[in-house]
Amino acid sequence: MVTLVSFDIDGTLEVGDPPGFITIPMVASAKERGWVIGTCSDRPLSFQRVMWERLAIVPDFTVLKHRLDDVRHRFPAHAYYHIGDTDVDEHYAIRAGFQFLRIEAAAHQTWMPRFFSAGG
Repeated sequence: MVTLVSFDIDGTLEVGDPPGFITIPMVASAKERGWVIGTCSDRPLSFQRVMWERLAIVPDFTVLKHRLDDVRHRFPAHAYYHIGDTDVDEHYAIRAGFQFLRIEAAAHQTWMPRFFSAGG
């Protein structure tokens, strides 16, 4: 079983508008570890796909925020995480049975170093 990580875009990823704290090398590192990764955003699927192409990373999924539960049904994993910056992100993550990790400045001292460390 693998770890699955869903990323919000705006306010979460460094390429979002506004930019977030999650860097593209962090995302690439998660993918290199064999984690199932993708985006769950309010951004249209076409935007998400173009973003991933520009980043030269092949995601395992792209979904609209309200469809996060579909991801859980498609991918068996031992842990499901959604990283986002809003209460709406938290709502859909919890509704889909994901652990929600809020991205904010304090995350640099709490879960981010453990989550994105080499052994995480």
